Amino acid sequence: MHFILSHWPLTFVCAAMIVAAVIDGWKLKVPNWLTYPLILSGWSLGVLHSCGLLESTGSGGIGASLAATALGFLLLFPLYGIGGMGAGDVKMQMGFGAWIGSFYGLRAAEGIHPGAGWILVYAFCLAAVIGGVLALGMIAARGQLKTNLNNTRAILGDLVGAGVATAADKAAQRKSRMHLLPYGIPLCLGFVSYLIYLHGV
Repeated sequence: MHFILSHWPLTFVCAAMIVAAVIDGWKLKVPNWLTYPLILSGWSLGVLHSCGLLESTGSGGIGASLAATALGFLLLFPLYGIGGMGAGDVKMQMGFGAWIGSFYGLRAAEGIHPGAGWILVYAFCLAAVIGGVLALGMIAARGQLKTNLNNTRAILGDLVGAGVATAADKAAQRKSRMHLLPYGIPLCLGFVSYLIYLHGV
């Protein structure tokens, strides 16, 4: 209870990520009515901190919030660019970045946290590992290893031979034949798990 009261921005963004993951698992889409307010509210908290208000709710200003939002976008843009995930997943991570930047700031606090940028990178890497494990589980359960390997080989071949734009077009054409992983789920698990680890909750 003390953690929830003293770190309510983290509690809020974790709750939002869980809601986004549930919706993504249900509808294979993270809605704009959730992602845009998440991003804008994270920026708003950063503005308040920059104005010297609500300083007990974090140490990051609007600059840190915007920087972490941009980093969240950049980390997922390559996958989005080749059709590997939806725009909702990218905006979901941008919203996480907006709040993390406002709460932690960009500078590391020795012995406490590594700074918003590295927090975002570590959480993203954990989410990627979780996503890989989930994807392998889905492939094994459906017994379609060969099909998925062929799809992966084709996407990589398109990237190397024709560039991102062509790869995205061809990936979109293959989409109806592919089993999609709602990536909001591993993103949520990675982000929430890393924050729990960071604070020892």
